[in-house]
Amino acid sequence: MDQPVIGDVFGEMIRDAYAVRTGIGPRPLAGGRVPRPVIEIIERDDGLINGAPADHYLAEPAEWQPHDVRALRLCRGAVLDIGCGAGRTALELQRRGMAVTGLDTSAGAVEVARDRGLRDTVIATVDDYARATARYDTFLLLGNNLGLLEGPERAPAFLTALAALARPGARIIAQGTDPYGTTDPVHVAYHRRNRERGRLGGQLRLRLRYRLLATDWFDYLNCSVEELTGLLEGTRWRLKSVDTADRPYYLAVMELSP
Repeated sequence: MDQPVIGDVFGEMIRDAYAVRTGIGPRPLAGGRVPRPVIEIIERDDGLINGAPADHYLAEPAEWQPHDVRALRLCRGAVLDIGCGAGRTALELQRRGMAVTGLDTSAGAVEVARDRGLRDTVIATVDDYARATARYDTFLLLGNNLGLLEGPERAPAFLTALAALARPGARIIAQGTDPYGTTDPVHVAYHRRNRERGRLGGQLRLRLRYRLLATDWFDYLNCSVEELTGLLEGTRWRLKSVDTADRPYYLAVMELSP
């Protein structure tokens, strides 16, 4: 059986979602034809497959979840939007007159963000960008991007990279998901399987699929607030506040210690 090609899954998907949403974009729809749905496929290493419309990556503020709206009120100074995608959050900060840079590893997604008007963008990993001279007051990890911590093995290096990019008193504003309130036997069994392997229960092993493309397998973290606190130990970041008004989703604010 042929295997999917490894490529810029997120970028290809966002380009198509943008074209469907606007009828313009990098891939305009030809001849007024009815567009096909643009669906993001998420495959987990236990065989679970989920799909969701990709349009939410292009949502305007009126369509956002309440915690996303509250998160923007916490931003200050120069902002680095990590995993900016199509620029959903960064564009709104730019409209508000804030200095914001969108960072993503997907060239296709950054292309769409630029096409939508985002002025300052970078295509890089956090580790590579940590060698830059830029410095920031706020790091945004919205859209469940606290998951980019990946797990106990990766989190220290990721947080060290952010500290290298931080001005004194900088903060991380991250949206995470506590996975442990579920009673779904598929997820409960997955949490148990992870713990038996020495991983955090909500430490996901995933790959994304879109049409003929796939990503490599990668880790992505859903964790409790208590687990997050443990991951911060030994780093320069301290948990300052947690907003749990939209459980199981939460907003965590972490500040750089002197």
